[in-house]
Amino acid sequence: MHIQDIFAQHRTTFSFEFFPPKTDEASEELFRTIAALQSLQPSFVSVTYGAGGSTRDRTHDLVVRIERDTNLTAVSHLTCVCHSLPEMTAILDRYATSGIENVLALSGDPPKNLANYDRAKDAFHYAEELVKFLRTRPGANGRGFGIGVAGFPEGHPGCPNRLQEMDNLKRKVDAGADYICTQLFFENRDFYDFRERCDLAGIKVPIIAGIMPITSKSGMVRMAELAAGAHFPAKLIRAVGRCADDDAVARVGISWATEQCADLLHNNVRGIHFYTLNKSDATRQIYQNLGVESSAALRAG
Repeated sequence: MHIQDIFAQHRTTFSFEFFPPKTDEASEELFRTIAALQSLQPSFVSVTYGAGGSTRDRTHDLVVRIERDTNLTAVSHLTCVCHSLPEMTAILDRYATSGIENVLALSGDPPKNLANYDRAKDAFHYAEELVKFLRTRPGANGRGFGIGVAGFPEGHPGCPNRLQEMDNLKRKVDAGADYICTQLFFENRDFYDFRERCDLAGIKVPIIAGIMPITSKSGMVRMAELAAGAHFPAKLIRAVGRCADDDAVARVGISWATEQCADLLHNNVRGIHFYTLNKSDATRQIYQNLGVESSAALRAG
């Protein structure tokens, strides 16, 4: 389903994010996880994207399989880095032919094994440019692509000037983005402030909140590395520090994320996007804690 239709039909969207595994065995395990999450009836699921060869192909294979073999709508991430114009055109043509209607447009970072990569070779350097190009391409079913872009409630790590950051985001939206999906955050007030600043900037597209429950101490460290600038509240750090093992950490993290979600729903969030880390347990537990069995109940709520 096209993302514009999803937002038209769902007052509040609920979505899950996965990343493509590196092996065939892990891919099969992930697909079983995704298929099992169908019972939660998410509005859509998204698949992350790596600029390097095999990861790129696995993203495409996974989103196509989701579209073909489940009742879920898949959104494919797409980055500017490491792509010439012919490569980008070919990727989008493959998506359109495969029935993929929606793309999350990102600037992206060079793969770690290409630290000295020359970005002068890339067709686009900024997500705004990719959004504009996407708007020129025919999508699936004779309709243009649905387009999402990223937002950063705690500030974009590459733009310390918060005023300039909002100008950059406004340009991405004006270029043709249909919605904004935020980076993960742990303080809802950061999201509410970001949402208000978007409104002041004249950004009117739906903004969905990115939530990632902490499930282990090592995972918390990885979050800090992956989400540069992520702010862990002292209260959360203290609670995790009291935990004797990762089972206890997971209970704390899921409880924290549940409270975040309940508060976001109370404050009319347009959507909640769960960063699943390719596992279903934490997401299922949050739904249970909210007292529902599926996204349909939350959307009706």
